[in-house]
Amino acid sequence: MDYRKLMKEENESASERFWLSMSRIREIRTEEEIPAPFCKYFQKVAGFLVMLGDLFNELELEKPGDKTFNELEKRNQILYQDILPANYENSYGNPAFAAERLGEGYGQLLSFLYAELRGEIVYAYEGRLKDMAAYNELFLEVYSLFTMAAWEKRLPSVQDIKEALYWHISDYCDQTVVYRIRECLDPSLSFATDIIREADFSDIRYLYYFGEYISDQELKTAEFLGSLPQETIDKMADTYTEGYRKGFEVMGRDLSKKETVVIRYELGFERMIKKAIENFEALGLKVILYRSPVSAVNKNPGRNAGYFSLGPNKQYVYDHRFDSSIFLNKAFKDRKLDMIKVAYEKYKDLAKKYAGPAVVETFGQKEFVPVNKKEALKFTEKQEKLSVAMAGESARISQNYVPGDETSFTIIAFPVPEIGKDFKEIFKETIEINTLDYEKYKVIQQKIIDILDQAKEVEIKGRGENCTNITVALHQIQNPDRETNFENCVADVNIPLGEVFTSPVLKGTNGTLHVSSVYIGDIMFKNLKLVFKDGMVTDYFCENFSDPEENKGLIRQVIMKNHNLLPMGEFAVGTNTVAYAMAEKFRIIEKLPILIVEKMGPHFAVGDTCYSWAEDSPVYNPNGKEVIARDNEISLLRKEDPGKAYFSCHTDITIPYRELDSIYAVTSSGEKLPVILEGRFAAEGLEELNRPFAGLEKNS
Repeated sequence: MDYRKLMKEENESASERFWLSMSRIREIRTEEEIPAPFCKYFQKVAGFLVMLGDLFNELELEKPGDKTFNELEKRNQILYQDILPANYENSYGNPAFAAERLGEGYGQLLSFLYAELRGEIVYAYEGRLKDMAAYNELFLEVYSLFTMAAWEKRLPSVQDIKEALYWHISDYCDQTVVYRIRECLDPSLSFATDIIREADFSDIRYLYYFGEYISDQELKTAEFLGSLPQETIDKMADTYTEGYRKGFEVMGRDLSKKETVVIRYELGFERMIKKAIENFEALGLKVILYRSPVSAVNKNPGRNAGYFSLGPNKQYVYDHRFDSSIFLNKAFKDRKLDMIKVAYEKYKDLAKKYAGPAVVETFGQKEFVPVNKKEALKFTEKQEKLSVAMAGESARISQNYVPGDETSFTIIAFPVPEIGKDFKEIFKETIEINTLDYEKYKVIQQKIIDILDQAKEVEIKGRGENCTNITVALHQIQNPDRETNFENCVADVNIPLGEVFTSPVLKGTNGTLHVSSVYIGDIMFKNLKLVFKDGMVTDYFCENFSDPEENKGLIRQVIMKNHNLLPMGEFAVGTNTVAYAMAEKFRIIEKLPILIVEKMGPHFAVGDTCYSWAEDSPVYNPNGKEVIARDNEISLLRKEDPGKAYFSCHTDITIPYRELDSIYAVTSSGEKLPVILEGRFAAEGLEELNRPFAGLEKNS
């Protein structure tokens, strides 16, 4: 069924509600029944909602090509102008401004409401009238609290407003949460897929029909991809989709039983995505494209899950990262989890057909230095625990309908124009890095594994100012002819190739991990240190802020995911010295995503193992040996209580070669076998990995 026709049918029941709400909202623009600061807020927001109602009407009639580029650009700017950095200091989207104008408590709640209502922009583009009607009604409900209180010459209490927000969000979980699960599984929700299929990539006006904020980055990326020869686009897409296919092959999973794949990417790459759609369809898979969530009820702080743009203002997103604190309590947690179960049960046939995500990451964006505002909403300690529990229980529900041992994934990354003047050269070299010789690296990496498999533990030390000093304990191999501790990771699910990895034994894994800078999500951590005791992170530090507590809070949110303790879920040795040489040549190592950086030195992941939810599925290296290190002492708890076994996170942190002194495999007799010395591969048969270093030294 055509997407627009589908939405029209689904909107029928909400049409009258929506237009009634719009009629009332139009009146609010000129009403002055409530005290001045609040009156101005409601008038402004009402004007914004009226604009979105008009936008919905306009888009219903509009066809691609009806508007000029300048008209589309102007409309996009008007929709997002209020939260752009130049205007943000005086925006109700800014909790600091809202608290100053409207008062403590009131400001935070009404800033939250405004942020939620801004989600109606994309609902207008997608034609989701039911969602627009629901949010309009929430606005009117809160406004009515003020008008009723004004009759008694008072203000509604902060608690009254908070309860109105809470009950509306809780009541509408059957709509918002269920639809979110559906759009992750249902290819008939083809809004974005249709745009890409029908786009003329020589005319970048198509970007404005996604409804996201379109910056120079998306425009320049789309223009650049439009200038590439078709054979280059094919090479990019083929590497991506072939990696996905290989993932099923390597893991021994049957792709023929699946019918759908999700593509996650950043806007601007549509020409490549269109070719990828064609490739996936040739594999028998329908593509699902869903937007990164815009409502607090479905957001995951610090993570974009879906398609998205760079966005109008990262500080705005950061300020609202804990908006769910307004409604997160045990009753809400239980309510949301019930709705997730309802959704998966409703769409269980679609869930069975889902093969897993195919992700395109980007890198090169300007460094974002967040400002911690006292007015921004925050989790209480109790809410942190509830958030962690909800994520874990949600993952377990998902596993019941989409078992991890039946799906796979792939991830690939490309630069964006913000990386600077060398963008085109970096893009070209990234394509080459993504297509390195699978067979050559398979042989080299096996030589590293042969050394590491002799060890009971591995010692890793930093050099210079890097104070890393950590010992990683390994599983005991019973049958060296058939078993191995390390997976030989070449170009399949994790592109580019270049690592051997294991799940460490936690007991005996001790020491300090240090890296001078690393990007995790949108945040660059400076002088990050994690302390491990028997495999668990027991302390952590960074130098992003002058206040140590702010630094700990940032790590707790972004890396620890609000857990008190996290295990080391992975230890790996990266072998992609070609990527490292490229990064050093262009001086962009701090801008690279962890996907590439993890191949450029030893890396350590905190959280779940690489095999979470699929530990009982055998994994074999190309030489036929079974990888036995799929569990640790924490993941083994799944056999008694899955709630204690998983953390719903896996965050990689890499020590780049330039900060690395040595890696030794230490045998049970105490013999130390060198893998890396002074940042260079030291064992026989690894000479090829040092060639890119020689090029750097020659040019230094």
